[in-house]
Amino acid sequence: MRDIFVLTERDLRGCVHIDRAAIDIVEQAFRALASGKVVMPPILSMEIPDAHGEVDVKTAYIPGFDGFAIKVSPGFFDNPKIGLPSLNGLMILFSARTGLVDALLLDNGYLTDVRTAAAGAVAARHLAPREVRVAGVMGTGVQARLQIQAAHLVRPFSKVLVWGRDAGKAAACARDIAAAIKVEAQAIGDPAALVRKSQLVVTTTPAREPILNAAWLHPGLHITAMGSDQAGKNEIDPAAIAAADLFVCDRVTQSAKLGELRSAREAGRFVKADPSELGEVIAGVKPGRRSQEDITICDLTGTGAQDTAIATYALAAARKASGGTIIQA
Repeated sequence: MRDIFVLTERDLRGCVHIDRAAIDIVEQAFRALASGKVVMPPILSMEIPDAHGEVDVKTAYIPGFDGFAIKVSPGFFDNPKIGLPSLNGLMILFSARTGLVDALLLDNGYLTDVRTAAAGAVAARHLAPREVRVAGVMGTGVQARLQIQAAHLVRPFSKVLVWGRDAGKAAACARDIAAAIKVEAQAIGDPAALVRKSQLVVTTTPAREPILNAAWLHPGLHITAMGSDQAGKNEIDPAAIAAADLFVCDRVTQSAKLGELRSAREAGRFVKADPSELGEVIAGVKPGRRSQEDITICDLTGTGAQDTAIATYALAAARKASGGTIIQA
C-alpha cells in the first residue's frame, strides 16, 4: 500500500497561483530543454469532429525532477451551448524513480492555464524590451487575462490595451485586467493601433487567419503568440515572422507542425534554418534580443516539460499547505 495524493481544482487554486515561483519553475523546464537531456515525445493529438472536440496528451521526463506528468487535455467547443466549459483535463504525476503514481491532479485545466501564462511571462522576461509602458493583448478569454497578469510580474507596464472581435467581451476583459493588476486598461477597436502603441503584445486567440499584420510591426516590439496549437490555426502574418529580427519557438518541432512556423513555411516566408528555442535563449546557447530596437516574436505551442514542471510544483505546494486527499493503492 502507498499514498497517492488526489488534488481537486479547488485544492490547487488554493496553493498554486500566477506568481514568480510558478514563472521560475516553468523557466527551469525551458532551460532543461536546451540541455538535450529532456525526454519529450511528440504531442498525441486526436480530433473528434462529430463533437467539435479535440484531445491532446503531453508528457516529459526532466532529469533532476522527482516526477514526470502525463496530461490529458480535452477541448469540446460546443459545450457552452449546454452549460459546460469548453476545456477541462487532468494530470497524473508519476515517480521518476519507480514509475508509480504519486498524485492525481483533477485540475480541470487550471494548471495548464497557470503554466501557459507563466510561459508567456518567461518569454517576456527574456525577449521583451527592458521598458514596457503599454502592453496589448489580442483576444478576450481566460488566457488574455492571465497572460497579462503574468507578464506584468516581469515587465511592470502601466497601461493595457485589449482587442477582440466582440467589443463587449473586450471591454469586460479590460475591466477584469484593471481590477486584477491595478493598471489602466481599455478596449480598443483597431488592432493596428493596439500594436502600434504597445511594446509587448500577446495574441491569445484560436484564429485560423492572421490577426496581426506585418505592416504593423515597429522597432522595440515583442510579440508572444500562444494561440496556434493545432494545425490550421494562425495568428501572426507569415510576413511578420520573416521580418522580425528574432523569431523563437518553445519547441521547433511543434511549431513546425502546429504553430506559427508551420504557417510561415507554408507561405514560403520562413525558409532559412530552424529558429532558436526559448530554452536556448534562456541558457545563453543562442542569442536573444540584441538591442532595445529589435522586433522579436516568440511562438508558444505548449510543451510536456511545462506540464511536468507545474505538476511537480503543485504537489510540493499542496503538501506544504496540507491540501488534498490521500488515498492508498
